[in-house]
Amino acid sequence: MALHIVKLCVGADDVNDLINWQKRLMKTLPAPVHQTRMVPKRIDELLDGGSIYWVIKGAIQVRQAFTDIRVIDDRHGKRACEFVLDPEIVQVDPMPKRPFQGWRYLKASEAPADLKAGSAGEDIPPDLHAKLKDAMVW
Repeated sequence: MALHIVKLCVGADDVNDLINWQKRLMKTLPAPVHQTRMVPKRIDELLDGGSIYWVIKGAIQVRQAFTDIRVIDDRHGKRACEFVLDPEIVQVDPMPKRPFQGWRYLKASEAPADLKAGSAGEDIPPDLHAKLKDAMVW
């Protein structure tokens, strides 16, 4: 069964900020890459259908599938990790998530479902959607 990672999208005000950041990356790279200091111990499980779930403004809003995870040396010669991501950004049913540092594993059974085109609530801003769900009115 796939294992996922949840990570804060620091500095992003909305999903478009993430999209624009990755478009800039792909001007020089074939795919979006996110570098992190910590190397996951469960790489094989992450590459078996796993995704990174991005937290934007207090809610998990989108995900991207992993295409590769590379252990590298950063510019200071320290061990680091590069998450190579599928360029497709998939909207998910927004789920509130409190701030945390680094990244966390996310079990497939706890991951939010993908939003399907035309589904109810698609036109509601993700942060409002998450708050409505948290208040159990959605």
